[in-house]
Amino acid sequence: MSRISQDQVKHVAHLARLSITDEEAERFRGQLEEIITSAEQLNEVNTEGVIPTTHVLTMQNVMREDKPVEGLKVEKVLKNAPDHEGGQIRVPSVF
Repeated sequence: MSRISQDQVKHVAHLARLSITDEEAERFRGQLEEIITSAEQLNEVNTEGVIPTTHVLTMQNVMREDKPVEGLKVEKVLKNAPDHEGGQIRVPSVF
């Protein structure tokens, strides 16, 4: 007996908003059956002592030390601003 029925395939297709024929449902049922069989083979593999991973490669973020550095002088910044007043860059009102 099959683990997946044609009605179950049609139900999943309906949830995915797919319109499938009876022939397509039967073909997909067979394909899903093969996928489940292949996935079940993984249960037979001895994984005792294997550390769970989230990625096959050892990866880590390469971060530099956060060191404060002196920024630009206010006069130099304001020199490039199209409009400024009182040491502040003036921008158009948004309200």
